[in-house]
Amino acid sequence: MLRVKVWRGNAAGGRLADYAVPARANQTVLDVVTHIQREVDPTLAYRFACRVGMCGSCAMVVNGRPRWTCRTHVSRVAQDGALELRPLSNLPVIRDLATDMAPFFDKWAKARGSFQPKDSPDGAVPDDFAVVPPASKPRQQADAGIECIGCAVCYSGCDIVAWNPDYLGPAALNRAWTLVNDVRDDARRDRLKAVAGDAGCHACHSTQSCTAHCPKGIDPSGAIAGLKRSLFWPSFKGGMR
Repeated sequence: MLRVKVWRGNAAGGRLADYAVPARANQTVLDVVTHIQREVDPTLAYRFACRVGMCGSCAMVVNGRPRWTCRTHVSRVAQDGALELRPLSNLPVIRDLATDMAPFFDKWAKARGSFQPKDSPDGAVPDDFAVVPPASKPRQQADAGIECIGCAVCYSGCDIVAWNPDYLGPAALNRAWTLVNDVRDDARRDRLKAVAGDAGCHACHSTQSCTAHCPKGIDPSGAIAGLKRSLFWPSFKGGMR
């Protein structure tokens, strides 16, 4: 049997509840949570969808580290047959293991994380897609961060968000860097302005927590460093106009 502690409660407070769950071969942490909800306590609130590492909605803090629970095998993380499960850090708790993702995506919007296509010279809809050479440096830099699925694991593990709740966070800044390097996008200047404030890329202390925690192997720290470099040279020319 696995000894499992699960955080139960809401934004006002809560406690760790104890459960015993049968140990099985190839068991994931999400399997454990699902067993508790279906077989032991149907009131347990949590979130999941795809179960194959595509949506990121099952992310939780497992034994002190934010992870996708659908891709995390119990055998890799259990400590002497024990698990402790908590909701993602740095986000409001709705109930139990389910968090409110609105602040995370609000910061994505503040970082101008939406693609803004360039208009053709005559204002007409282009007949074909823009051709971006795969070997070009901007394309490679954009490709490095484009696989982010917005799971908020990096956000939960970010020390700076914990210290400064206004900080845009690694996922939003990674998205901004991806679009800054997209030659098809027409909002580069506005996007750089959006990430240049006190809560933007310069607030990052480069602790590398986001890169260490990313389940996709993305390097948000490198993306944030790229934004800092992009903002450095304009500062000698009178700033962003």
